Amino acid sequence: MPNVETRHAIDPVSAKSFDTQSLRQHFHVDGLFVPGTLKLVYTHYDRMMLGSAVPTDKDIVLEHVAETGTPGVLDRREMGVLNIGEAGTITVDGTTYEVGAGEVLYIGRGAGPITFSAPGRYYILSAPAHHTYPTKLIKIADARRVELGSAETANERVIIQFLHPEVCESCQLLMGYTQFAPGSVWNTMPAHRHDRRMEAYLYFDLSEEQRVFHFMGEPDETRHIVIANEEAIISPPWSIHSGAGTGAYTFCWAMAGDNVDFTDMDMVPMETLR
Repeated sequence: MPNVETRHAIDPVSAKSFDTQSLRQHFHVDGLFVPGTLKLVYTHYDRMMLGSAVPTDKDIVLEHVAETGTPGVLDRREMGVLNIGEAGTITVDGTTYEVGAGEVLYIGRGAGPITFSAPGRYYILSAPAHHTYPTKLIKIADARRVELGSAETANERVIIQFLHPEVCESCQLLMGYTQFAPGSVWNTMPAHRHDRRMEAYLYFDLSEEQRVFHFMGEPDETRHIVIANEEAIISPPWSIHSGAGTGAYTFCWAMAGDNVDFTDMDMVPMETLR
């Protein structure tokens, strides 16, 4: 059975009173990517589930998660899996996919069981689904690339979109990752919110000494959480989500909610941030 933790939704008024420990307890996810283990975090934000699987000499099989209330984990869900390690294989309904480093496997509703094989390090995201779309392996060359920012503003980066309407059909799960050029550290500034969707972030490709300062909260009540390599953040719909690192890094973003419009954002003017 997988190790599953439940995170309940927090409203912005309550979040204003949180100290550092409380912020981390509700929004920060650590302890991911432990060899030989499967860890899942089931959230009450649009029922998004995130987690990790790190198979070693034994495969890891994901089939039943009691928190979903269904016999199979994907009976009423879809899933995206990003491999942040060496090339490995994922087997779904008897079909085996070789998932290279930085590649994403989309798994449609109703599929399963799902078998993760070494030597990959798999980041797992799942959201409820109302329709079955085909399971699809998405190579980096097939993803949509958006280059933004500049070295002068320390935010030169490329957004690589995998679960995006122009790349792979999905019900509500959007997913990809953003890579920063050397010397660039700022992401998503000016900040934005989208009350129609929640987000989750995995920060990776950091050295042992590096940290990312993830900014969250309502625009006039911002807070921060310090993130180390391969740690994640659950971002509520009412919160901004921005960050600055002590060096370049990569972060995987995923969204679930009312639509799959990547540009559905409520921009926050810089002068309103506090």
